[in-house]
Amino acid sequence: MLLNLLMLLGGLLLLVWSADRFVYGAAALARNLGLPPLIIGLTIVSMGSSAPEAMVATTAAMNGLLDTAVGNVIGSNITNITLILGATALLRPMVVGSSTLMKEMPLMLAGTVLAGYLMQDLLLDFTDGVILMLAFIVVISTLTWAAWRNRETDPMTADSEAEIPEDVPMGQAILWLLVGMALLPLASNLMVDGAVYIAKWFGLSDLVIGLTIIAVGTSLPELAACIAGVLKNEDDLAIGNVVGSNLFNILAVLALPALIAGGSISELAAGRDFYVMLGTSLAPLLLLWLKRSRTIGRVEGALLLICFIAYQTSLFTQAG
Repeated sequence: MLLNLLMLLGGLLLLVWSADRFVYGAAALARNLGLPPLIIGLTIVSMGSSAPEAMVATTAAMNGLLDTAVGNVIGSNITNITLILGATALLRPMVVGSSTLMKEMPLMLAGTVLAGYLMQDLLLDFTDGVILMLAFIVVISTLTWAAWRNRETDPMTADSEAEIPEDVPMGQAILWLLVGMALLPLASNLMVDGAVYIAKWFGLSDLVIGLTIIAVGTSLPELAACIAGVLKNEDDLAIGNVVGSNLFNILAVLALPALIAGGSISELAAGRDFYVMLGTSLAPLLLLWLKRSRTIGRVEGALLLICFIAYQTSLFTQAG
């Protein structure tokens, strides 16, 4: 058990670090090649926080753990909204001023509905993967074009561009990119193996493993990014990290296991857990629309955290 715990923690730490190095190297390389900073910020940097989910979902699918891969996506999206957005709002109320972000949230909800529709037959196959990936390409292209058109007035533009490393030598950028690419698969294997062994010890299913231990672990980069964002008064960037990560997870990351090793999925994933994810995806929009002040305050943050605790408790109680 001690060895498995070390594998889990070591894999998690290595996963977070290697994902950060991969994004750093990719963003620096893109900047050196002359790609506009706004495009880099909206693609490589914003999606980079989902690199752990992507690698874990791929690793799990290749090991025949499709429910773990699906659970990781669903659990990460629930965790991002309830735990991370909740904890960040509790730390300091956040104000949404970005028009791009206000377009991104309905698209996140639409992507969630699409994924739920595809999972209703309890099958996630190659065709589903193609549909999800095509939807992701359309969505990210639309958002990038909209952000480019509003780049002079959207407050998130400057914030996202500020996250891109500058003056990084080409050799160093390539080195970090390669280091990240090499270590990400190793780290995800360590984490998945450790989590599976520990969870099996306690009698947890593959789905619950993905929804709990792995989901919370792979969401840590989003937590760090959100806290850093609000401390720097970059509220739009903090919320954008959560929404962008969820959008990337539900379309691109969920497509990966379907394309690699599609098959049958748990009825609970397509039912109970999907509806929880749908509700949490709707929550930010409802909070902003009902208040009409585009603010997510401490009361809302506390409610989101209570939802996270209640959901995680129910999963372990039912598993037990």
